[in-house]
This record gives sequence, C-alpha cells and structure tokens, in this order.
Amino acid sequence: MAGHSQFKNIMHRKGAQDAKRAKQFARLAREIEVAARLGAPDPDQNPRLRSAITAARAANMPKDRIERAVNKAAGGGDGAALEEVRYEGFGPGGIAIIVEALTDNRNRTAAEIRASFGKFGGNMGDTGSVGFMFDRVGQLLYPAAAASADEMFEVALEAGAGDVVSDGSGHEVTTAPDDFHSVGAALETRFGAPQESGLTWKPQNTVAVDEETAPTLIKLLSALEDCDDVQSVSANFEIADEVMAKLAD
Repeated sequence: MAGHSQFKNIMHRKGAQDAKRAKQFARLAREIEVAARLGAPDPDQNPRLRSAITAARAANMPKDRIERAVNKAAGGGDGAALEEVRYEGFGPGGIAIIVEALTDNRNRTAAEIRASFGKFGGNMGDTGSVGFMFDRVGQLLYPAAAASADEMFEVALEAGAGDVVSDGSGHEVTTAPDDFHSVGAALETRFGAPQESGLTWKPQNTVAVDEETAPTLIKLLSALEDCDDVQSVSANFEIADEVMAKLAD
C-alpha cells in the first residue's frame, strides 16, 4: 500500500497509534460535530455524518462519546465555530501532500503547518497546487486475516466498491464518496468493523522514495499529524518493503 495508508501502517508498527488514541478520538469528535452542524443530526439523512460515525466506530470510539458529539452539535454548543481548511504542499523528494484541518483560528493553524513543512525540507503551496494529483474517495482498511483476497474482492465489488487491493498487510477497499456508507455497511455485515475507514485523498500516481529521503518524509508527515487542528494527512509516496522494514525497526 502507498501514501497515507502506508504511513499509517508504519505508525501502527511503531506503536504510535495507541499513544495517540486520545488525540484521534478528539479529531473524530470534531468531525462528527461539524458534520452534524452542517447537515441534519440524523445520520440517515446526512451522508457526511454517517461517514464520520462509521470512522469513529472503526476506531473503537465509545458509543456515548459519539452521541455526545452529535448532541453537542444539535444543541448549538458553547465552543468556537470550527472552519474547514485544506493546505497543500510538497515534502522532501517532491512528494505531494494534502493536509485537512478543522480550526477556530486559520492564522494559527497555517503557521503551524508552514513551520512543519519548513522544518523537514518541504514547502507549503497554494490551494490547488497538488490537489489535482489526488482523487477524493472513501477508503476502508481490513487486516489480511479478515478474508481471502478473492472473498474481499467479490463482496466489495458486489456492494459497489470501485477497487480492492489486497496484499500481505491487508485489504484496501476504495469507493466513490457517495457509495462509502453502503459499501461499508455491506463489508461490516460480512467481515466486521474495519481497522480504519473514512473519506480520504487517494493519489492518482505515487512517487518512489529512497532510503535517504524516507526518514525525513516520515518525520514531516508525523509532525503534520501531531498538529492539534489537523484531521488528516495524505501524500503520494511509495516506499519499498526493505526501506519500510528499516523505518519500522
């Protein structure tokens, strides 16, 4: 797997996901709140809210916390209004990166993102500078043990998925944004909850990253992920298995 999914796999092996669980839940709660504020608080009538709740369940977010996030949005809440912003730029090796954030202070968030790019050999560009290199898709990740490659392919395609990629690390199911919820429901009925799911930016093509560049790129992606306002980071890189093995040590 490549790009954002590959980075997540590296971080899983390093044990970083468990350490960042509280931050992950906070991000998921923010997305649920924004989705519920912008549309109906009923997930059956709000596709974005359905997607946010699906992602929260996939991350094992407690049911009562999901409900609190929805209720907070429905009740208006006392917190500052959150604004959706997207930042684009290039990392070391010319890797294209898209950063999505929810913020109550655009200047603060932009400064943090720009500083992270600059610290690790990247450059933040204008909106649209790399976006054309990606497609907006729904993505569901399952472990290899969840099903055989043939079984996952058959069930996913029958449910309306656009593509399925299976390898030794797991299954990556890609859907059109409008089909994300229905495909996710079909897969969950058959295979249980995915390891991860949500709408993401999938690179149209990937760029190979060598052993010298990879560590700095991973540091940049990690720094961007660590920004409190950041919801997701996507990039168009490909790292060879032998280089990944060294990164995971």
